[in-house]
Amino acid sequence: MLIFVEEAYEDLELWYPKLRLIEAGIHVTVASPKAGQKYVGKNGYPCVSDAAITEMESADFHGVICAGGWMPDKLRRDPKVLQLIREFATAGKLVAAICHGGWMPISADVYRGVKVTGSPGIKDDLINAGAVWSDASVVVDRHFVSSRKPDDLPDFCRAMLDVLARS
Repeated sequence: MLIFVEEAYEDLELWYPKLRLIEAGIHVTVASPKAGQKYVGKNGYPCVSDAAITEMESADFHGVICAGGWMPDKLRRDPKVLQLIREFATAGKLVAAICHGGWMPISADVYRGVKVTGSPGIKDDLINAGAVWSDASVVVDRHFVSSRKPDDLPDFCRAMLDVLARS
């Protein structure tokens, strides 16, 4: 599983899914603009990336997780991030986003007609991108999984594991 990281990521939205997936026996790679770089979450928790985003290939992963925080506003401008998300979506692989993480699939233009949720702060962005927004703890539409906030993480992780079990 691929997870993106950059400065000001939402600590729980990165670490909870990462550890939950590892607990389930799934290999997780944390990728960022620079391999081996230490990034600090909004709440001060550090995360050192495993690899550079430019080195990632979607064929090597079962899917991608887009955590929230302010990080997605930076990474949504990275052409390689958008390419990877498009490739995961086109291949029917897991594309999971929580909170402001939905900004990355929005910019990758993969949410048109997809049922999603996200932070109420990006509700208009999701709708304007053609997504069908719902205020729910988790929304699953085929291989797309989305949630609103850290309180939704248990439902978010259960849904991701369900989608992965089906694929």
